[in-house]
Amino acid sequence: MNKKYLIAVLGPTAIGKTTLSIRLAKYFNTEIISCDSRQFFKELKIGAAPPSDFELSQVNHHFIANKSICDHYDVGLFENEGLLVLREIFQRKDIVIMVGGSGLYANSLIYGLDDFPKIPIEVREDINNKYREKGLSFILEMLEGLDPIYFERVDKSNHMRIIRALGVSIYTGKPYSDYLGKKTKKRFFTSVQIGLNIDRDILYSQIESRVDGMIECGLVQEVESLVKYRDKNALNTVGYKELFKYLDRECSLEESVKEIKKNTRNFAKRQLTWFRKNRDLKWFDPMDFQEIVKYCKDMIL
Repeated sequence: MNKKYLIAVLGPTAIGKTTLSIRLAKYFNTEIISCDSRQFFKELKIGAAPPSDFELSQVNHHFIANKSICDHYDVGLFENEGLLVLREIFQRKDIVIMVGGSGLYANSLIYGLDDFPKIPIEVREDINNKYREKGLSFILEMLEGLDPIYFERVDKSNHMRIIRALGVSIYTGKPYSDYLGKKTKKRFFTSVQIGLNIDRDILYSQIESRVDGMIECGLVQEVESLVKYRDKNALNTVGYKELFKYLDRECSLEESVKEIKKNTRNFAKRQLTWFRKNRDLKWFDPMDFQEIVKYCKDMIL
C-alpha cells in the first residue's frame, strides 16, 4: 500500500470514541492522533476525559496532555503541528487513526482551514477582556454589528469562536464570513470519516455515568487546584465553569453537578449538529466494530 489514509473517528462526547479508536489502531497496527481540543491540556486530567494511562499504554497517542492551559493554542497551530506529526507517522505507517469530538479541529486536518490573517495578541486580549468583564451577550452584539452573516450561523454559546471571528473582523476591517468557504486544501493523504451515534437516551445515560465518575475521581479537587487559572480560556468549559460557581458558593455541589450534566447533554447535541452537516461521514453504532472495519477496508483497499 503506497497511498496514505487518515481514518477519522468522530462523534459526541461519551459515545465511546476512545475505545473504538484503540481497537482500530490495534487492528491496523498504527497510531492515534487526538483532535479533542480539551485533551491537549495536561492540567485537565479528569474533566477533559482523556484516555487513561492503561489506554495510552495500548497504542501510541499524539496530542494528549501535550500543552498547558497557560499556553496560547488554537486550531491554526493544531493544523500546522498535526500535519507535521502526520508526515512523520506516515513515514512508517500507511494508516493513521484520528479521534475526537472537536469538529473544527478535525476539519483543519481533513480539509484545511480557511486562510485567515494573523491577529495580534493585543487585539485578541482586548476582546477576551471585554468577554470577561461584560459577558457573552456583549461580544455577541459586537459580532452582530460587524458580521451579521456569521452571527446567524455561529454557535452562540461558543465564546471562543465568537472571539476568533471578532478578532479577524476588527483587525482586518472585513467580516469574518468573507474568509470562509474557500477551496479545500490538497492533502497528502486520503481521509475516511467514521461518525458515531447511538440512541439519545443511551447517550444521555452514558453522559450521566461519566459525570458521576468524574466527581468520584476527584473533579472537584482538580477544579479547586486550578482556581488561580480560572481566567484561562481552556477552563471556561463544561465541567469547570460550573464547579467554579460551587467553589464561589453560588450553588450547592448537587446543583453544580446537575448543571454539568445538562450542559454536557447540550454540548453533545451541538457536536452532532456539526457532524451531521458533513456529507463525507459514514455513520455507525460504536459497537459495530466489524462493520466499521469492513467499511474502512473497502475504502482503503
